[in-house]
Amino acid sequence: MHFFEHINGLFIFVKLIKMLIYETGTQPSVQHEAYFYKKKIIMAEKGSKEDPWKLKTPPGSSEYEMFRDEKDGKKILVCTVGKTVLHYDHRCIKDLHAMLKKHGDWMELGSADEQKPAKEATVEAWGRAASNPVGGWYGLKKGFRGRFGMYLPPLMEELGLAELEHQPKNNRMKAK
Repeated sequence: MHFFEHINGLFIFVKLIKMLIYETGTQPSVQHEAYFYKKKIIMAEKGSKEDPWKLKTPPGSSEYEMFRDEKDGKKILVCTVGKTVLHYDHRCIKDLHAMLKKHGDWMELGSADEQKPAKEATVEAWGRAASNPVGGWYGLKKGFRGRFGMYLPPLMEELGLAELEHQPKNNRMKAK
């Protein structure tokens, strides 16, 4: 390989890293892997449809997957629990982290289905409150908009944005 091929490969790699920082708003981490293959860089990102996050509910009783996607030009999170598929607005990660930072202490998760009222002062209640940054539900599929307090906290923990309790009931979280 010639000197200029090395420089060109390095230039492309730096450009991809800058794109990752711009897209995710965070520095690249273990979740971003770059592979060199025949002078090309192929990016495989954790949390993509091809490589979803494999998570467990806070009590550890159920497994599910989440990945980033786009629907109707909007960034979303796709959550698959068994055969059930839920969609959440992608900005909920940033918004929930900001809210937890401002809250400054542990907050109960309070997970509930859409048809049931959410316990006040919980992550679930905030995820559907008119006072949150989107003015209501972060869940996007009518009939499946709830369970924000069940499925988003483990993702926040996986991303290193929050601490999460793992008790059988009444779990809480706080921002890192």
